[in-house]
Amino acid sequence: MTKILVVDDSINELELISNYLRKGGYTVIVATDAKEALSKAIEHQPHAIVTDLVMPGMNGLEMCRNLKKNPATQKMPIVACTSKSGEIDRLWAMKQGVNVYVTKPFTEDQLVNAVRYSLSQ
Repeated sequence: MTKILVVDDSINELELISNYLRKGGYTVIVATDAKEALSKAIEHQPHAIVTDLVMPGMNGLEMCRNLKKNPATQKMPIVACTSKSGEIDRLWAMKQGVNVYVTKPFTEDQLVNAVRYSLSQ
């Protein structure tokens, strides 16, 4: 089974994304903040990570930089799922290690296709 780590500080978003991915056939691991996500990424070695970018404490972009610096996690594809919809936000995220960028609100198909695409890279 393909494992996806979902990171979001909003429980509603976390549940929505997790449900979409489970319906898409993925096994889901969840984290409610970036620090928890970093340890779960090392522990569970997911095939991809879906993360919010705007979170308290360490934000999603800081988490991406940490993941890309660590040899144990640097090759994991990252899908940003965020309310930040500006082109500069998208470009900056890609420079920080994001592979696919999805803006909220999103459909189930958009999310599942983004994850599928990230896994094929």
